[in-house]
Amino acid sequence: MKKHYFFFDIDGTLTVRETGEIVPSAEKALEKLRKAGHFVAIATGRAHYKARWFFDAHGFDNMVCNGGHGIVMDGKLVENRPINQKLARSLYLEAKEKGFGVMCATDDSVKVYAEDFRFYDQAGYRLEPTTYIIDEHFDPMAETIYKMYVSVPPEREGELETLSEIARQNDIGALRFEKNYLIIQPDNKKAGVMRLLSLAGGNPEDTVVFGDDTNDLVMFDELFYKIAMGNGCDALKARADEVAPANVDDGIYRVCEAHGFFEPIDE
Repeated sequence: MKKHYFFFDIDGTLTVRETGEIVPSAEKALEKLRKAGHFVAIATGRAHYKARWFFDAHGFDNMVCNGGHGIVMDGKLVENRPINQKLARSLYLEAKEKGFGVMCATDDSVKVYAEDFRFYDQAGYRLEPTTYIIDEHFDPMAETIYKMYVSVPPEREGELETLSEIARQNDIGALRFEKNYLIIQPDNKKAGVMRLLSLAGGNPEDTVVFGDDTNDLVMFDELFYKIAMGNGCDALKARADEVAPANVDDGIYRVCEAHGFFEPIDE
């Protein structure tokens, strides 16, 4: 067996979305892939601080995180880039001018900053652990910005002209995981996979990627062997080389076993 480089999304791929727990057969598959001598990594849109507990708890050494802008190699965070500062600041000023609340993450932590309570008044609390810092003197022009949260309703997104420019970028996305607010964050897992492969001395043709949702589409590139989970979205399945059974139906384990990936690699 030739050495392969495996990249796994977390939510809905390795884990059950409803519980956040890793699928037992998926964890067993990870152990067998490592034992066989393959390179095993996470590829997630989560910020580094949000993914780190999962990374540590399940024995990973390598990870693409922060939507492709974060790289962990041999357990160390070696790279974690912010979003395009010019676009971030343009969006901040436009959203503020048009009456929408904005919060900014200026480092790799649970802290978010805002000038006032407008975001909370319009959208409520973020649906994840957060430390809110309200500072009337907060100046986004003086900060590095990793993520932004804008309390614009879906039907009013067209009012923010800067979103059109963001849509033309290849490494930043305007994503809506919750109805009440838009998230501006890195969104290029493929670039992160390529960067980690370069550091690890791997080749794209020996790379296998697993995913389930639309934020994995950019990672489902023809350079890699692409496996969509049976519980995944139709758009991802359409782009996949193979559709596995659902993750809770032991999809990862069954596919890896069928391909012979658990056999020791040739030295």
